[in-house]
Amino acid sequence: MFDYATIKFIWWLLVGVLLIGFAIMDGHDMGVGTLLTLIGRTDDERRVMLNTVGPHWEGNQVWFITGGGAIFAAWPFVYATAFSGFYWAMLAVLWALFFRPVGFDYRSKLENPRWRSFWDWGLFVGGFVPPVIFGVAFGNLLEGVPFTFDDTLRAAYTGSFWALLNPFALLCGLVSCAMITFQGATFLVLRTEGALRDRARRSACIAGIVTALLFVLAGFWVAHIPGYIVVAGDLPGGASNPLAKVVTTAPGAWMANYARYPLLWLLPLIGIATALAGAVFGSRGRGGAAFIASSLTQAGVIGTAGASMFPFLMPSSLNPNASLTAWDATSSPLTLTIMFWVAIVFTPLILLYTTWCYRVMRGPVTEEQIRANSKSAY
Repeated sequence: MFDYATIKFIWWLLVGVLLIGFAIMDGHDMGVGTLLTLIGRTDDERRVMLNTVGPHWEGNQVWFITGGGAIFAAWPFVYATAFSGFYWAMLAVLWALFFRPVGFDYRSKLENPRWRSFWDWGLFVGGFVPPVIFGVAFGNLLEGVPFTFDDTLRAAYTGSFWALLNPFALLCGLVSCAMITFQGATFLVLRTEGALRDRARRSACIAGIVTALLFVLAGFWVAHIPGYIVVAGDLPGGASNPLAKVVTTAPGAWMANYARYPLLWLLPLIGIATALAGAVFGSRGRGGAAFIASSLTQAGVIGTAGASMFPFLMPSSLNPNASLTAWDATSSPLTLTIMFWVAIVFTPLILLYTTWCYRVMRGPVTEEQIRANSKSAY
C-alpha cells in the first residue's frame, strides 16, 4: 500500500504522536507528583491531589510502554544504541518510577505522618526525575551522542553518564520539567477546589511563563550549536544501513528545515503562545482552557525538537557518518506495515476508552469526598 520511504516517514510521525501522547497523559500525572509536596499543605490536600490522577495513572503508563515498544520495533538501531549509551540514565528513570506504584498504593495505608511524608517525597521523585532525564536525553541528541558502528554494525558507545549532564542538556531538562509541571498544574486547576486550586492557579501561571522563557532560550542556543547535515547517501527508500551515507556538521544546521519549510515555524510558535496562554487561563481559573493550552505546549515543544532534527534520530558526535536517521535505522517494510495497521486499529480504541474513563470520573475532587472515603480513596 505504501512504498518504503512513505512508511518510514509515517512511523516517524507516529512515534512523535506517541511521545506527545505520553507528555500529555502521563505528563499531568508526573506534574501532579512534582507539585505534591510544593502546593499540598495538608494531608487532605495531598490526598485530593493524588485522587485527581489516581484512577488513571496506570492506564496512562501505556503511552510510555507503547512508545518504547514502537521505538524497538520501528527503529531497532536507535533502541539498541540508545539503551546502551543511556543505560544509567534509563536505570535512573526506572528507579524513580518505582516510587509511583508503591507510593500510590501504600501511601495512605497508615496514618503515620512520617510514613505518608516519605511516600509523598517518593512520588515527588517519581514525577520530577523522569521528565528531567528525558529532557537531558533530548539535549544530548541535539548535540550528538558519542557512538559509532564497526563493520558488522555493532554499536560502540564511548560516553559516560556524567558527560550527559552538560549545560545545554541540563537546560533541555529544565524545559522538560517545566512543561510537565505546567501540565500537572493546569490539570489540578481543572480538578480541584478552594485554597488548593488557588495555589494550582499560581503554579500554572509560573510554570507556563517559565516554560516559554526556557524554551525560547533553548531555541537560541540550538540555533548556534553545530547541527548535522547529510551531504551524500541516505536515500529515503534505501536499505537500512547507517554507514551508507556521508554526514557533516555546521553551526546552525538544525535550523535548515525551517528555512526549507517555513510552515514549520508554527511548531515553536505554538509552543510559546500556548504556554503563555495557558499561564493566563490558569491564573484566571479557566481549567479546561488551561489544560488544552498546556497540552498544545507539549505538542509544540516536542514537535519543534523533531522538526529541527529531521531526518536525524540519533546523531553521532564520534563518527557523524554513523548517525541514525529515519531513512537508515528502520525495520523492514513488512514490519513497518504490520505495525501500521495494528496502530490504526488499536490507537482509536485506546483513545475512546481513555476519553470514556475521564468522562465518567470528571469533576472536582474535594476534601469532603476524601474524608468520606478515607478507607478506599488514595
